[in-house]
Amino acid sequence: MPVEIRELHIRINVNEQTQANNNAASGTENTRQEIRKKEDALVAECVAQTLNILAEEKER
Repeated sequence: MPVEIRELHIRINVNEQTQANNNAASGTENTRQEIRKKEDALVAECVAQTLNILAEEKER
C-alpha cells in the first residue's frame, strides 16, 4: 500500500557569519549583499526543484 504525504514542512536557518564578522560591526553592506545573493540563489534552486517535482507528478 503506497504512502501519500499530503503536507511537507521544511525549515532552514542560514547563518554564515564567521568569527571575524562577529568581531566587526554587525556586517558591512557588501557582506549583507553577498549573504542576500546566496539566500536568493538557494531559494531559486529550491523553487526550481519543487517545480520539477510537481511537473513530474503531473506527467504521471
